[in-house]
Amino acid sequence: MRAQYLLRFDDICPSMNWRAWDAIEAVLLDQGIDPILAVVPDNQDEVLRVSAANYLFWDRVREWQARGWTIGMHGWQHRFVTKDGGILAVNEFSEFAGLPQCEQQRKLQAGLEILQEHGIHPKVWIAPAHSFDTVTIQGLGQLGFRYISDGFSPLPHVDEFGMTWIPQQLWSFRWRPFGVWTICFHINGWARADIMAFKERTTRYRGTISSFSTIVDRYDGRQKTLFDHTAALVYRSAAQAKLAVTQLIRPFSRNTTLRVDTTM
Repeated sequence: MRAQYLLRFDDICPSMNWRAWDAIEAVLLDQGIDPILAVVPDNQDEVLRVSAANYLFWDRVREWQARGWTIGMHGWQHRFVTKDGGILAVNEFSEFAGLPQCEQQRKLQAGLEILQEHGIHPKVWIAPAHSFDTVTIQGLGQLGFRYISDGFSPLPHVDEFGMTWIPQQLWSFRWRPFGVWTICFHINGWARADIMAFKERTTRYRGTISSFSTIVDRYDGRQKTLFDHTAALVYRSAAQAKLAVTQLIRPFSRNTTLRVDTTM
């Protein structure tokens, strides 16, 4: 079976890059692509305040939801308060990992209530900085969440807590021979050239771009295998090694701007 791709857009909040997003949304509609949108319930991260807040934000989110696009809960306030990398250890900071169960549950409940007050019913959990722990997973289960968009395995699978992981291993389009690959986009720094490149690549890959609901239906109940575990370890190790080499050679590249790409 050939590879299938999911497109995920992180840091969706009232003060995001709306000029870029409106152009991206037009591409998605034109090509009939149903993305995953990681909505921050109560953004308090100054880094994500790149434009004037859109007072129609929640109207837009409800519109996306009615359209059938997948809404994810992207943390609570997108504020990093610990130095714990969590299960995946992608970053060394977190909004959740390492906190006591009561504190994590309070944050998760607060985020979900905000979304629900606006008529939004998130289908998937998306952790800021890819950082969360088993306490987070258990808390999500208690709130009714069944899906996590994260991890480096080649296929979706159910963990020991009954949570289904839809893997997220890419940050740009990359050819893969098989598997399910979620591409995570951060658009706040995008300019016209980035949007044009996105349009070209979605056109090129359109035949292999799937939707969250399709993937969930196809892999519902699939148990994690030794192959999933091993492949995820190898993929993450290779990505970390590539990043380390890039950081090592960067000081010697005086006139070259290097773009760190850990996607392999």
